Amino acid sequence: KLNRDGSVVETDWVSGLNAPKGLRRCDNALWVADLGEVVSIDIATGAATRHVAIPGSGMLNDVACGADGTVYVSDTVASRIYQISNGQATVFAEGEHLEYPNGLLVEGDRLIVGGWGKPEADFSTKIPGRLYALDLKTKQMTLITPNPFGNIDGLESDGRGGYLVSDFMAGRVLRMSGADGTVIGQFMTGTADIGLIAESGTLLVPHMNENRVAAYDVSAALK
Repeated sequence: KLNRDGSVVETDWVSGLNAPKGLRRCDNALWVADLGEVVSIDIATGAATRHVAIPGSGMLNDVACGADGTVYVSDTVASRIYQISNGQATVFAEGEHLEYPNGLLVEGDRLIVGGWGKPEADFSTKIPGRLYALDLKTKQMTLITPNPFGNIDGLESDGRGGYLVSDFMAGRVLRMSGADGTVIGQFMTGTADIGLIAESGTLLVPHMNENRVAAYDVSAALK
């Protein structure tokens, strides 16, 4: 729960999940990437209404929703993206060229993707990931940032044609405008899947290694 002053208060809303990561609202449901499955939760009641198993997945991570109700979920370890339609999961795209995808965002007829880069045993990378787009129909890949720049975790639109991304290993949040990025928040390692309340310019940042979630006013940085 987010208070009017921007503080976050923990409340018991949903239980029974195993290791939830990416979250995305799609109409009246919150879709959650969990261990080996994606769960749909009724926002009004907090009840899990659908469990879509994805056998053979490595590490389901972020979630995005298309205008037609299709749900996309990244599998970072397998360098794969699944799509869920009519309660069935199929592979949307896969391969190392996806740069071990993490953050996802549907934008019109494109899926915006934040690559982590090929992870070592400790999830560090020799070459980090880039930001790119996949055409939802042709799956053609278009680079947004030509050069690798971070272990991208969270991904949101800044509402002005750019993106906000979190770099987990570097502990920072950046605003990306085209190929250029500006750091708008520097923290410890562990900045995970971010959220943005556009109306107030409030950025929600899970600090995974510190076991806390914080809210920041970034409205000035978004002007």
